[in-house]
Amino acid sequence: MPATPIIAPFPATRLRRLRRTPALRALTAERHVSVENLIWPIFVTEVAGGEGEIPSMPGVERLTLDGAKRAAVRAASLGIPAICIFPHSDPALKTEGCERAWDPENIGNRAIRAIKEVAPDLAVMTDIALDPYNINGHDGFVRDGVILNDETIEALVRMALAQAEAGADILGPSDMMDGRIGALRGALEAAGHKDVAILSYAAKYASGFYGPFRDAVGASGRLVGDKKTYQINPANRDEALRCVARDLAEGADMVMVKPGMPYLDICREVKDQFGAPTYAYQVSGEYAMLEGAIRAGWLKREVVVESLLSFRRAGCDGILTYYAPMVAEMLAAG
Repeated sequence: MPATPIIAPFPATRLRRLRRTPALRALTAERHVSVENLIWPIFVTEVAGGEGEIPSMPGVERLTLDGAKRAAVRAASLGIPAICIFPHSDPALKTEGCERAWDPENIGNRAIRAIKEVAPDLAVMTDIALDPYNINGHDGFVRDGVILNDETIEALVRMALAQAEAGADILGPSDMMDGRIGALRGALEAAGHKDVAILSYAAKYASGFYGPFRDAVGASGRLVGDKKTYQINPANRDEALRCVARDLAEGADMVMVKPGMPYLDICREVKDQFGAPTYAYQVSGEYAMLEGAIRAGWLKREVVVESLLSFRRAGCDGILTYYAPMVAEMLAAG
């Protein structure tokens, strides 16, 4: 139970005293955003001519392998502790069987190795789900319109092992299949990858805020139906907490809530109930809204740091944000 505050009556208590100067405000700030709280998601493409700015995410680009290397060097120089890779794969290589998902030479695995060459101390996080390689845009195998849980897990295990072999430090299962954390943890242990961490997308909602991301990875026009049979109903709180409890019990090292700002209540509940390292993803739709308003002149750019403070205040240990390098530079500049 939180302590009951003791507040003397006015004028003995004047709460504005501690807001009077920048120094006093700094001394009494309850939460801070620091570069150590940031994970930078990047998009890496293998499609000829696929690099460049993503129209629905102004300021965010798909990168070539060389671009990913430059991003990694930049992240390391700014003190950003981790970078997260999302692949933009060749549409011609997408299949119903998703075989390229665990190919050691897919763009994601090549990017892991390339980044480790130039920034070996930077933590590399990956995404584990079949949608970048699935011809129908789903995170799992589809049969007669049904997303298959157990068969998908077998593929996710193969995908995870390929990423671990490539040198990934953190695996991010984002698929929301039941039982996948236990299967991944068991497979990693058996293959000798006992030190590879799992940051589970434990509470991933069936949200409308993912649209620009699907543009970025080339999945927008391919998705058949929706993802409501495996992602969480936005109306549900208790279900999210059950998902987090399950994933921690199965061996997740860290957990994530996704999206971020619309689900800060869930972030707070997760941190309070479980005390595990808790992260949130400031997803593409959140980024697009903020950046669009900033570029239109409706908001000032400092609202970005304010938005990240909301995650920290809600209990998050870290945030995946496309603003990571910009915020790192702002913090370094004071």
